Amino acid sequence: MTDVSELFDIHYLWNLIAVLWFILCWVGYTRYAIWKGRDTACLASVLHLYREDWMRRLLLRDNRIADASVIANLERNASFFASSTLIILAGILTVLGSTDRAVSVLADLPFVQPASQGMSELKLLGLAVVFVYAFFTFSWCMRQYNFAAVLVGSAPMVGEKHISEQERKAFAERGARVVSLAANQFNFGLRSYYFGLAMLAWFINPWFFIIVTTGVVLVLYRREFHSDVLDVMVYTPTQALEAPKEKVE
Repeated sequence: MTDVSELFDIHYLWNLIAVLWFILCWVGYTRYAIWKGRDTACLASVLHLYREDWMRRLLLRDNRIADASVIANLERNASFFASSTLIILAGILTVLGSTDRAVSVLADLPFVQPASQGMSELKLLGLAVVFVYAFFTFSWCMRQYNFAAVLVGSAPMVGEKHISEQERKAFAERGARVVSLAANQFNFGLRSYYFGLAMLAWFINPWFFIIVTTGVVLVLYRREFHSDVLDVMVYTPTQALEAPKEKVE
């Protein structure tokens, strides 16, 4: 049993600070991205506009095979990550069963702060919690893509005269919203992988854990709000039509 005075040891204090910083960065960035995305162009908001265009065009054709295929591909991506997460969890539980051997291996590496078996088990349990969350997120994403597939199957046909334009518009918005909700869950799952990889730095030392966690937030922010692919996807159709054409010689 850990002595009370040991809890106030500088190493335990730094571990506590690192964990609190990790939670703050993960939860804080998630909240910040949602808040900033409401009035700033980001990957999530721009892709939602494209999904609305997709659903509106879907209602203009009777053949929806390509649309169903796109949703099936998206669902397979989530299924792949859900399966991979289970494999990762199995590996973590295996290491948890032989923590003493893992501790001895890590102790021989340079820059690794010595840790007790109990602390190493806590780190592994924390890593397991991250990937358990990832599994539930990806599995919920899969279900939501299933809901989107049902919506595509129930979409009104072009020749249905009794369906008003208002109903078609409402369906397009509803379908785009469901697909965006599924995509958001997929994004949350990927984000947990990023932070799970950052948590591996905790096995080296808590200071490195803090640095890597901060780096993950910076990478996520740049990709979500300042990536090259975002610049390509953000465009105004009117400006695109009015842009001068290059002269071909």
